[in-house]
Amino acid sequence: MSDLADETLAFWITGPGSSQLRSEKLAPLSAGQLRIRALYSGVSRGSESLVFNGHVPPTEYERMRAPFQAGKFPAPVKYGYASVGLIEDGPAERVGQMVFCLYPHQAHYHIEASEAHPVPDAVPPARAVLAANLETAVNAVWDAELGPGDRVTVIGAGSVGCLVAWLAARIPGCDVELVDTNPARGAIASSLGVRFACPTAARSEADVVIHVSGSPAGLALALAVAGFESTILELSWYGDRPVGLPLGGAFHSRRLTLKASQVGSVAPSRRARWTHGRRLRLALSLLAASELDVLVNSEGRFADLPASMAELARGAGDVIMHRVVYD
Repeated sequence: MSDLADETLAFWITGPGSSQLRSEKLAPLSAGQLRIRALYSGVSRGSESLVFNGHVPPTEYERMRAPFQAGKFPAPVKYGYASVGLIEDGPAERVGQMVFCLYPHQAHYHIEASEAHPVPDAVPPARAVLAANLETAVNAVWDAELGPGDRVTVIGAGSVGCLVAWLAARIPGCDVELVDTNPARGAIASSLGVRFACPTAARSEADVVIHVSGSPAGLALALAVAGFESTILELSWYGDRPVGLPLGGAFHSRRLTLKASQVGSVAPSRRARWTHGRRLRLALSLLAASELDVLVNSEGRFADLPASMAELARGAGDVIMHRVVYD
């Protein structure tokens, strides 16, 4: 399609707490590539705020790279991984298809055909911005080895925490409590079909605790509410912040297990059979659930993303997922 422009705009983090939209020229479309026109992208609050504020530790510069990141940490860097768009050019059978890509915030881009995952017809494109976070939640449920009847406590009602709680509640007999310092998240929990508690009212003796609040206080609470020989699954990423844990209390006598989970690797229990692509396709199919719309509770234009990101990175507030809308 020779009439398609080769100029586009991309969101770049230019330094700690600063960003801008930059004009970029797209290289000619190569064989096997697709041209995508972005319709929406999602801001993953936890990791993107850490990147925006310059809190990626040097030891993690390579491991923290997003799949299609440009630039290097700490800055300038083009970062993000939740883009939903329309295929404008490429093989005829794929033109016009709605797809999800693990691509940064950019109006148009070229990508290998295998990296553009079709959005199922039952999933509205605007909801598909949750796919990357839901993939993380799926991996966490696998890592946590949840089973029927488990008493599950999820600490942290951000997008990943809410999605983990929603998935866990769909395991037969699982009794799920979502814990957060913001009482307004109680209505969100109710919409997702799970119980809610503030930290001071969190129940004890959980069979599995999944921590995703991003705060040391939340992790300390996870240790406190875990039952005898329980597992605490740590999903939070703290960047360059040191984290102290109260391991001098009952941690050893209660024989607790503290286990890490990270979406970069498929959970060991599934790794022999599941690829990253298969896992992402599963997440996209699960987004047919309309109750998940409650998690996208902020929206702004792509042209305003530098200001929006600065606001999102300043503090938690009430925003769970911010959706970027492209003109």
